[in-house]
Amino acid sequence: MTLRPLLLAAAAFCAACSHTTVPTTMTESGNAPLRLATYNVSLYTEQPGGLVAKLQAGSEQAADIAAVLQRVRPDIVLINEFDFDPQGQAAELFQRNYLEVAQEQGGQPLHYAYRYLAPVNTGVPSGLDLDNNGTVGGEGRERGNDAWGYGLHPGQYGMLVLSRYPIDTAAARTFQLLKWHTLPGATRPLDPDSGQPFWPDAVWQQLRLSSKSHWDVPVDTPNGRIHVLASHPTPPAFDGPEKRNVARNADELKLWHEYLKGESDSDWLCDDQGRCGGLPAAARFVIVGDLNNDPIDGNGRHEAIVQLLQHPRVAPIPAPGSEGARELGLAYAARGIKREGDPAHATGDFGPRNGSLRLDYVLPSIGFETLGSGVHWPLSTEPAAAATKASDHHLVWVDVR
Repeated sequence: MTLRPLLLAAAAFCAACSHTTVPTTMTESGNAPLRLATYNVSLYTEQPGGLVAKLQAGSEQAADIAAVLQRVRPDIVLINEFDFDPQGQAAELFQRNYLEVAQEQGGQPLHYAYRYLAPVNTGVPSGLDLDNNGTVGGEGRERGNDAWGYGLHPGQYGMLVLSRYPIDTAAARTFQLLKWHTLPGATRPLDPDSGQPFWPDAVWQQLRLSSKSHWDVPVDTPNGRIHVLASHPTPPAFDGPEKRNVARNADELKLWHEYLKGESDSDWLCDDQGRCGGLPAAARFVIVGDLNNDPIDGNGRHEAIVQLLQHPRVAPIPAPGSEGARELGLAYAARGIKREGDPAHATGDFGPRNGSLRLDYVLPSIGFETLGSGVHWPLSTEPAAAATKASDHHLVWVDVR
């Protein structure tokens, strides 16, 4: 049997999680630099199976995303907004037809020997009236609003971890099903007119905290085990005066704060496999993802991301930046969109209404030596800038050892 059928068979066997293994000889030193990254690629569609069909047909957007990854060449990267399918077909197609093909604006073909993907809450019907419009489900946005996480089909806006190094799938933890109300000090949205809870008790007790999922994915690198803490909290927008998405975004960030306490007897902090407790105090980690919260500007409760940035287990490193972000931020400022934060630290361009913001993060733990960091956002005059327009977000990377 050839290698590819073996990979497809393995993917079908493990529908909830997938990793691809190709024998490699690791000659790197234990002090070798590791490039850790996150990238919201906006590779999603509005129909089930749409991303598979798009990648099979040939996607210029996917080619541009691959070109960016080929240029930056991270060792471990979290991909946000990559539609999940149970067989992992989209991930396999992206690897084989795009990453492993030299792209015009990219570099040499890029091979990731391992990958991890799992189900997410987006698009999964809850059977509840979560937007309080008097109906359950419906069409379009109404259907999406009543899913456990906003989405038009199960798996939309999913997540994917790609790694050069082995992933311990058996030890991976997912928190897709964790109930929101179990989070200590959970923020229950209120109707500002009545002062009453936006959701009745029967609904509030069932709500899931994570709009997609929260993952702890252990990767065994030449520098030792790293726990990749991956998530994509809901944007603090697209709600009403009750600000339910603002509250959810802040509490999704707070979950990592609680997880890093390392308490082994947290009977509320139980993963989808029934294992309880936080991340052990000695474990090294990196928090990655589109966290949808700028520490200074934009919507959202800024204290939620600031508390994570200032967590005693998170390395106090300078914010990654780019000249492309600075260029755009200054252009927006000239048009009246003012920002308090350094425009060079922005990670995405969200149009003339919202401007540029810092939403994407790579936060290594203490215990690493940080060698450098950046946002892949070339100046508009550089040829490499063309491929970055495939997404409204830009890849963020940090080098550690």
